Formats: sequence, structure tokens, C-alpha cells
Amino acid sequence: MASLIIRKRAIVEDTWHVVRAAEDGSLPELDALPAGKVLVPLALWQVHRDALVASRAKAELGVWLAPDSEPAELAADFEKLALIGIDFPVFRDGRGYSSARLLRERFGYKGELRAIGDVLRDQLRFYERCGFDSYAVRADKDLDDALKAFTEFTVQYQGAYDEPSPLFRRRAAQAAA
Repeated sequence: MASLIIRKRAIVEDTWHVVRAAEDGSLPELDALPAGKVLVPLALWQVHRDALVASRAKAELGVWLAPDSEPAELAADFEKLALIGIDFPVFRDGRGYSSARLLRERFGYKGELRAIGDVLRDQLRFYERCGFDSYAVRADKDLDDALKAFTEFTVQYQGAYDEPSPLFRRRAAQAAA
């Protein structure tokens, strides 16, 4: 059975294979990568960028960032990638939210941005507000239930990637109009 993800608020088949380091931290060899679309760790990308670009079409190539990765390290490579993933290894590690905002707002990334790892329903709307548009929700969670997270709150008070103006400024603008 194919795995499913949420992409642009719809449940779709996941056509990407997330490549991870081995238990000892070693990265796989290029010839050991699966065929098709691969989402490789930044460390593998940095070592084998040219070989990966030469061996795969852009539509089959993505890179994922660990919580301690620097998003700026990918800024020059956006045109080579179809997808950037950000790993959330545990629920309590929120550094990926900042990485997403940096990718979208500071570096201008326009492609697909996916949350991977310990992705839970309660976080989906927050991910979206930071610029994510696809979510590999943890396998033990119900995707149909997770979709409800996007519509539970109808008003956002703070400014974010999806709505830069905070509520008080939006109300002031309405009153002035």
C-alpha cells in the first residue's frame, strides 16, 4: 500500500522516498539510492550535489533539512530542486518553523515545502502559517482527522507567512476603508 500525505489541504499519494542516514550516521552511497523521486539529507546533497543533479531530473530531486541545518545553504540551489523537506524529529523541536519562514520570506523559495518526521495534527495549521504546503503526517495518525486542523480556527491574531498583517492592523485597515 502506498503511503499518503497531505498536500495543499488534500490527501494524496506520496511519490517521494525520504533517504535517511544509517544508525551509525553514515550516508548511503549514490548507487544505493532508490529509483524515482528522492528526498536526500542536506549532508548527502552537499557532498554529491553535482552527481545527483547529473543523474536525476529536477522533478525527482529534493533535499531535507535537519533542525540544526542552515536554510541559507540551499538558497543557491532552489532551481535544482523540486522539493525541500524540513525534519521534525520530535514534537518538542520547533526549529523547523523558523527554517520554513526563512526559506519562504528571506530566501524567496517558491517550490514545495514539506514537513517530515514527527508531524502531528495539532501542528498542521502552524506549519501552514510558516509556509509549508505538504505534510508527511506520522503513519499512526488519521489523515482525514488531520485535515480538520486547517479549518478549526477562522481568525489568526498574529502575522505569519500566510497573512503578514496581525489582526489589529487588518481591523484598522477595514475601519479606515
